[in-house]
Amino acid sequence: MENNEKLFRVGPIRPPSEANSLLLQVTAGCTWNKCKFCQLYKNSPFKAFSVDSIKQDIDNMAYHGKIAEKYLSKGLSFRNYGEFEECKTMTHNELNCFYMIFNWLSHGGENVFLQDGNSLALKAERVEEVLLYLRETFPQIKRVTTYARAETLAKISVEQFKALKRAGLDRIHSGYETGSDEVLELINKGVTADQEIMAGQNIKASGIELSIYLMPGVGGKALSEANALGTAEVIRAIDPDFVRIRTAVITKGSGLWEDYQSGIYEMCGDTDKIKEIRLIIQNTRECTGQLVSGDHIVNLLPEVNGRLDKDHHKMLSVIDEYLALAPLRQRVYQLFRRQASVTKPRDLDSISKFEIEEAEAFCKSFTSEEGWDKEINRMMSRFI
Repeated sequence: MENNEKLFRVGPIRPPSEANSLLLQVTAGCTWNKCKFCQLYKNSPFKAFSVDSIKQDIDNMAYHGKIAEKYLSKGLSFRNYGEFEECKTMTHNELNCFYMIFNWLSHGGENVFLQDGNSLALKAERVEEVLLYLRETFPQIKRVTTYARAETLAKISVEQFKALKRAGLDRIHSGYETGSDEVLELINKGVTADQEIMAGQNIKASGIELSIYLMPGVGGKALSEANALGTAEVIRAIDPDFVRIRTAVITKGSGLWEDYQSGIYEMCGDTDKIKEIRLIIQNTRECTGQLVSGDHIVNLLPEVNGRLDKDHHKMLSVIDEYLALAPLRQRVYQLFRRQASVTKPRDLDSISKFEIEEAEAFCKSFTSEEGWDKEINRMMSRFI
């Protein structure tokens, strides 16, 4: 990278809810990087960037923002960039940065997501300084969010969270995966349920929104019920603002895949995972948080969305409609869902008789549940 290039760093991931957010990288990788279901940062050592370098990224964002605003105010879109005088001298990498800022501003320029997997591993005082500079540079920002590990969050006090809130942090996303200590140990998450609860309660007490991610099925068949009940217990203790479902997928090369191959781990099937979600909903009826299934393709029943207290009957009815299907029909639905062709069991009624019969023949070709679950897991792996 040439020293005079106007560039900024961008990490590999962000939540689906941050699709139109500006991505500001304050750390790279994950401080733990040992979870047995995850390979995202396998070959990427953790790094925390200096406040000065992050501010430089923000300055470069502002540089591109001024150019973008100039042309947006004229009603031009990015496809006209070849006509923009400033773009004619930009390098390829600068054009990529300019596109990201242009796209962000064209969607309102209101939300920012701090990357990567454990951004609050950066000292709270340093994050505060970044937030204040970010908000000063882009005063139109309405929401700033970030990822963080529960183990890291448990070390941050309520007062520190309140200071981050005052500086401009609005929401924290955290991959809890499960609330069962047995499952947390199985997947080598490096955190306990008590730490998850402490982290969640401190965040809620500070006024920052909390969005947690759960993995139905990640404990395998042996710990399926424990996974659901332990998770429900943690949700009740915290009452997070959002409970986001991320159905477990066991990817090749991961530690859980090795356990599966060696026979010490038995995958849950789609129906096992749905039953776990049902147990979670049944046992969190007094919570006010929003359960979200519709924001990721890996989830079998994306219509299971709603407030845990007010909408549990509706969500349970969606699940029960699926559970009432005959076993073969369940397999057919799973197959079409993993092909992104349906979102609810009734959608099968709109599929041609020929396609249904073809799907049934394919489903029947798997004579064991284990073989079928492995095939569905393979199909789901395409979305990870």
